[in-house]
Amino acid sequence: MRAHATVSIIVPCYNEVHTIGALLQALVVQTAPLKELEVIVADGGSDDGTLQTLQTFAEGHPELRLQVVDNPARTIPAGLNLAIARATGEVVIRLDAHSAPQPDYVQRCLETLNRTQAANAGGLWDIRPGSDTWIGRSIAAAAAHPLGAGDARYRIQGTEGPVDTVPFGAYRREWLERVGGFNEGLLTNEDYEYNVRIRGLGGVIWFDPEIRSTYMARPDLPALARQYARYGYWKARMLLRYSGSIRWRQAIPPLFVLVTLGLLASSPWSVLARAGLAVEWAAYFAVLMLFGCLESIKRRQLALLLGFPLAAVTIHLSWGSAFWLGLLSGLRRKPSD
Repeated sequence: MRAHATVSIIVPCYNEVHTIGALLQALVVQTAPLKELEVIVADGGSDDGTLQTLQTFAEGHPELRLQVVDNPARTIPAGLNLAIARATGEVVIRLDAHSAPQPDYVQRCLETLNRTQAANAGGLWDIRPGSDTWIGRSIAAAAAHPLGAGDARYRIQGTEGPVDTVPFGAYRREWLERVGGFNEGLLTNEDYEYNVRIRGLGGVIWFDPEIRSTYMARPDLPALARQYARYGYWKARMLLRYSGSIRWRQAIPPLFVLVTLGLLASSPWSVLARAGLAVEWAAYFAVLMLFGCLESIKRRQLALLLGFPLAAVTIHLSWGSAFWLGLLSGLRRKPSD
């Protein structure tokens, strides 16, 4: 692959007027030659001013080739497939409308693909608060901590090397053609599932911490709960097809929820169940408060003493509970649905 390969940047989008401008601005200042880039936004019928923002930006920056395609299904995998169908680049980079890649993002993706011969390369998230509030800052801290959202390298600045998945990946065109489209029956977790298929065909997913982007965390606890409930639900649905793809960090929240429910159901008749439930939640609460204290000291933010545990428990319970709902829902259907 050429050092300055042509690149298609694809972005699924719906009602992102508050963040799409930052993404476009980050793309127009990329160190990779703009003449080699095209940006394709798959919009699901935004009605909040997003389309007007896209049009205004395109008129003000004719050097950036920007096109918008309609995504009537309003789902991420459908939008990705529509954008890929329009893409002409030798490399396709998937970004989100609430992300902002560093100026050298595209250049480093190309360099890493050339150096490693990987099928897909991605890097590190710099997770920022989605709102300038104490809970917004707490959510960002929890989302970047192993206790909060797991130990994926792209969240905690791990070492370079092969991984299960990366966010905002740079895919070689030949691998997209070999693997096929994103699974439109999987409304979330589509990146992970796609990378499972790549690895199943012998491809390598490569993490390079020098490839960096900013990711805006959810602004409040209800939005965080909805996000992780969606993740847990569709992770379970994906596991019905790829049962070996679950990792220990992903299994802990569902197991915790299951044990809690089991002990709660037995508590009216069992002293041991009541004692077990008390011990389980006392230990869990102690761990949350310990790490909340440590994060509060590390970041010099007193609010994290309470906010970090609140964000972490929201992530764990919403993910773990929705996982079982997704599993039960999926078992009623064929795994291929």
